[in-house]
Order: sequence, then structure tokens, then C-alpha cells
Amino acid sequence: MEQNEKDTKLEQEQDMTQNEAQPNVEQQEEKIEKEAPAAEEHSRKARKKRAERQMDEMATKVEEMGHKLAEMNDKYMRIYSEYENYRKRTSMEKAGLILNGGKDVIKLMLPVIDDMERALANMQDSDAAKEGMQLILKNMLNALQQKGLKPMEAMGVKFDENFHEAITQIPAPTPEAKGTVIDVVKKGYFLNDEVLRFAQVVVAN
Repeated sequence: MEQNEKDTKLEQEQDMTQNEAQPNVEQQEEKIEKEAPAAEEHSRKARKKRAERQMDEMATKVEEMGHKLAEMNDKYMRIYSEYENYRKRTSMEKAGLILNGGKDVIKLMLPVIDDMERALANMQDSDAAKEGMQLILKNMLNALQQKGLKPMEAMGVKFDENFHEAITQIPAPTPEAKGTVIDVVKKGYFLNDEVLRFAQVVVAN
């Protein structure tokens, strides 16, 4: 009999414990249900902040790379510009050497040409040597013309200090002749369209 009472009492205590636990479980479930949206919102905000931070880091890296690319491009353009200037300068110098490489030698030949022309002017047509000297002078001038030498036409043209050197002036025979070259004392020459020697002239004043 006593045993039955003990079992009954134990069962009652278990029922009471279960009845007391039941509200606690329900409260916890309600609490979890209430806290779940807040936790999810917190997690969403955390993910958003992390994504924003990553985006900011990426934007900073992209900006840094843009600055580095601009610096590299600037250096490249400066180097390329310097190279182009160097290439053009050396090309012009090379072209100048090719065109005017024999300038000094040709200039030394001009007095020889002057002497030959004066000698021919003073020789008689019957002189047997005149024809040979004319042929030599012609061949010499042809060879020098192939190197860019060209005689300057000065007789009868307006005096130009860029091409002519006035050694004297005389009264103009006519008003139209004033300021023009009326005599050439020493012929002028061009070398590749540049003045190699100024023409020494007499100018009508």
C-alpha cells in the first residue's frame, strides 16, 4: 500500500515537473521566434557592411592602379617623345652630312673654276688649248653639279643681301636699273639650294 502511494506521489511530481517545463519550452520557442528576425536582420547588416568594405577596398585598389597606369603612360610618352626627337635629329644630321659632306672640298674648287673661266675669257678662239680647257671646265662643272653645286644668276637682277655682296656702287645708267646688279665681279654659287658663296657684284645706285 505504501509502495502504491509512493508511485502515485512520484507520478504526480513528474506531472508537475512536466507541466512546469511545458510553459518554459513554449516561452523559449516564442523568444526564439521573436529574436530570429532581429538576428537575421543583424546578419544581413553585417553582410552588407562586409560587402561595402570589400567594395571600398576594391575601389581604392582600382584608383591606385589607375594612378600607376597614368604614371607609366606619362613615362612612356616622355621616353617615346625623346626617342622621336633623337631619331629626327640624327636623321637630319645624317641627311645634312650626305648633302653637304663635300661642302669644304667643293668650296676649295671654286677659285680653280674662277681661274679657268678668266683664262678662257683671255684666250683667243684660235688658241688650240682653249677647246681642251673648255672641255675640262665643262666636265668639272657637270661633276660638281651632280653633288648639288649650282651657279647663281646675279646679272641684271635686283640686289639681294641674302645672295649678293656689293663691293661697289655706281650711278644707274637708267632709272629702271637703279638697285640692280650691273656687273658680277665674282660668281656666286648654291650648294643644295643653300648659299655656298655670295656673288660679289656692282650695284647701280
